Amino acid sequence: MYLPSYSPDLNPIEQAFAKLKALLRSAAARRIPELWAAIRHAFTHFTPQECRNCLAAAGYEDDLAVDT
Repeated sequence: MYLPSYSPDLNPIEQAFAKLKALLRSAAARRIPELWAAIRHAFTHFTPQECRNCLAAAGYEDDLAVDT
C-alpha cells in the first residue's frame, strides 16, 4: 500500500494531540503550575476506549483485538 511521506489522517497520535491541544486551550492556563494541572487533568480524558477510537479512526481496527 502506498503511503505519502506524511499522512496525519493515518497517524493516531495526531488525533490524540488534537484532543490534548483542545483540552489545554479550553483550560486557558496562564501560569506554569496551572498548565501542569491542566495537563494532568487532560490525560484523565484518554481512557483505553478513547485510545482505541483514535486507532480505529486511523484504520487500525483489525489490530485492536486486545482483551480489556
